[in-house]
Amino acid sequence: QVQLVESGGGLVQPGGSLRLSCAASRSILSFTNMGWFRQAPGRQRELVAGLSRSGSTNYADSVKGRFTISRDNAKNTMYLQMNSLKPEDTAVYYCNANTILRPSGFWGQGTQVTVSS
Repeated sequence: QVQLVESGGGLVQPGGSLRLSCAASRSILSFTNMGWFRQAPGRQRELVAGLSRSGSTNYADSVKGRFTISRDNAKNTMYLQMNSLKPEDTAVYYCNANTILRPSGFWGQGTQVTVSS
């Protein structure tokens, strides 16, 4: 069973930055795609940023130019650098990693990000 562990969330003021980490229990190159999702209270979970095995990335329009997804293969860890944070970025952030055999992927437990003054 794959384990994904997120960290790095917290309380930050508007305009601030945070870096989220997602540590996997096996080589992240074994996954077809990895991504960061978020879910705010009363809203559906949404894709924030995605990263394919080949290295291609995609972002939600709301975070383009502010968030950057990356990975460190040697550490089996994926990151989400979040800059210029806004109150509307407040949510629980989850990482997901999928394979051909499990297209819905595996989920981490989530990390809370709160942007507030």
